[in-house]
Amino acid sequence: MTIPSVIGRCPVCGDELAVTRLHCGNCDTALEGRFRLGRFQRLSADQLQFLEVFVKNRGIIKDVEAELGISYPTVRARLDDALRAMGFIAGGEDAPRPRQAQAQAREERRQILEALREKQVTADEAARRLAALAERG
Repeated sequence: MTIPSVIGRCPVCGDELAVTRLHCGNCDTALEGRFRLGRFQRLSADQLQFLEVFVKNRGIIKDVEAELGISYPTVRARLDDALRAMGFIAGGEDAPRPRQAQAQAREERRQILEALREKQVTADEAARRLAALAERG
């Protein structure tokens, strides 16, 4: 007998379902309560299928594009959609990318050191600004 996969969303309203009973088929032990489903159970069948292809292709977007016959923006949109469904913040165009954030931090560090060299700030003030910059990221 094949056991069907559990769904994570209510087919009526779309809200997240809660598991209330767990059962061991071997020893007949049962647990009752309210249990949360994992992040993957929050996904629709289409989102789960997309993530399986994405993982199988090791996140290489060109390979995902080729296998699914979709464009780069569509791959990104589907990935963002799945991330949101799992409760993660999806990357948007306005979110700084890691390289951009690193370049911005380097520039800010350079400006602080330049201000120190030009004696526009004290050594203590420069150290405080550098520490605050390091804490940010």
